[in-house]
Amino acid sequence: MDAIRSFFRMLRRDQGGATAIEYGLIIALISVAAIGALSSMGGGNNGMWTRISSNVSNAM
Repeated sequence: MDAIRSFFRMLRRDQGGATAIEYGLIIALISVAAIGALSSMGGGNNGMWTRISSNVSNAM
């Protein structure tokens, strides 16, 4: 019984798992922001490449 109590006390003092979860949440938030930014820029780049392709085709 004492071994179980000491094990649970050790788990309460251990902060490593909480830190890993916090880092995971931060990485997830950064990923969502990056995907949102890249998807919003995607349409503008597509128009740019289409315009360049048209100009090159007209020049030939």
